[in-house]
Amino acid sequence: MRVIDAEAVAALGWPAAIAAIRAAAASDSGTTGPPRTVVDVRAGQLAFDAGGRRPVRRGKGGLDCSRQPGARSPRVQGAYLLFDAATLRIAAVLDGVALTTLRTAAVSALAVDLLAQPGEARLVVFGCGPQARAHIEALPHVRPIRCLTIVGRTAGQAEALVQRCAAHGLRRVGRRSGRHCRRGHRGVRDRPRGRRYSSRRHFRPMPWSLPSGRTSRDAREVDSALVDRATVVVESRVAALREAGDIVLAIADGVPSERAIDGDLAELVGGHLTVSADRPRL
Repeated sequence: MRVIDAEAVAALGWPAAIAAIRAAAASDSGTTGPPRTVVDVRAGQLAFDAGGRRPVRRGKGGLDCSRQPGARSPRVQGAYLLFDAATLRIAAVLDGVALTTLRTAAVSALAVDLLAQPGEARLVVFGCGPQARAHIEALPHVRPIRCLTIVGRTAGQAEALVQRCAAHGLRRVGRRSGRHCRRGHRGVRDRPRGRRYSSRRHFRPMPWSLPSGRTSRDAREVDSALVDRATVVVESRVAALREAGDIVLAIADGVPSERAIDGDLAELVGGHLTVSADRPRL
């Protein structure tokens, strides 16, 4: 049994990770498995995902635990178990946190590559945690990011990430924090902002990176007006309709389901989805 630690997962690198996501989406072999199982425990939650892709004879399972903010250890702990579907032998154990960090940002980078305007060079990131850092590292591989704005809860967190970016060669970095961040979050949540967004904008909400650390049907990062107006591409229709609050709440607000989701990542990669130039891309 192979044990693949965080360092080995990260060594794959962004270009290879993005290429792997593209190949998986292009194969369109489908993913099967039951809904995610979540169990509340004293320290947070245990979440279990199980599934397998056809026709590859492999299965996958993962277990993660989300802890309360302020704990000394990382809030999310995880392990990814790769099973051989024919023998049920555990073929590999991977660091789940590192794999999630790599994979999520790679999915975003692929979506940006296929949806964003070719000349886009400005990036705005809400948050200063591992996913924020991963996206800042991944997106320059598909777009020449020349201007980066970081919105953090505190000046210290934002400044620390600014300094990290500067150390990696990105010079034009700005930051916002405190009241700017809170006001920004209220604006996304409460105001009818969907009509104010330019058609050139590309958005990558992270419905699985909410403060609670869980998937949530009753929380969102963009409003219904934007979902209704934008070209919306999801990684999985089934998962989005089941647990993505941005989509579920928009449909509850009256956005027709066929407008709430225009296509999935496989359709986008396969060239089966038309992206309108006069609509924002979400």
